[in-house]
Amino acid sequence: MKMPFDQNSLVKDIVNIFPQSSDLFKQNRLDFCCGGNRPLAEAAGEQKLDVPAIMAELEELYRKHNGAAESMEVWTETDSAELIDHIKNKYHRELEEELKLLSPYVTKVAKVHGDRHEELLKVYELFYELKKELLEHTAKEEATVFPLLLQLDTADEEKRSEMIAEITELEKEHDHAGSILKQLREITADFNPPMDACGTYRLVYKRLEALESHTFMHVHLENNILFPRYIA
Repeated sequence: MKMPFDQNSLVKDIVNIFPQSSDLFKQNRLDFCCGGNRPLAEAAGEQKLDVPAIMAELEELYRKHNGAAESMEVWTETDSAELIDHIKNKYHRELEEELKLLSPYVTKVAKVHGDRHEELLKVYELFYELKKELLEHTAKEEATVFPLLLQLDTADEEKRSEMIAEITELEKEHDHAGSILKQLREITADFNPPMDACGTYRLVYKRLEALESHTFMHVHLENNILFPRYIA
């Protein structure tokens, strides 16, 4: 089965066509959300990855899933109102819940193990910075930006210019969240706990990695699918 993309395809387009590819890209530190607007070969080369090997893994993954991308209509074919509802219900609500539930665990491991594992103090700092950033960001999207986006088809030029500026600011906030997540991955050695880590310690790392994956997909839907409808 021939894949509908190759090494010269943009990373974001590969994820649009085949969402399961995001797992492989994440494992290899290939940014498909904020940095997805470049060819796969270029992104892989920057990370000093073997491009033919990445393509072989992609082909194997594609064959495994028979080329079927999950819920493709949610990604590219639904109208903006439906896509926004999906982002709010799937990503915003789950994000709010996970940040609330994960917070006490992050605090606990920092307090209990931070004296012997100083990186946990930095994890604590970064996590709460990320939490504040994401909660403020999603609240702003729902209160002002998303409703205004849905009115742009009938908006005058001044209002459209205002909204394009808002979108640009949201993308900057996405970049900042991505930077925090990158720091978290680095400080935790790719979310690999030390040999002496307790169960809670390991749980925190596992859930931080899941939060990273969830956030990347959230940002991808907005940066690469929703926003280009208004600023292309």
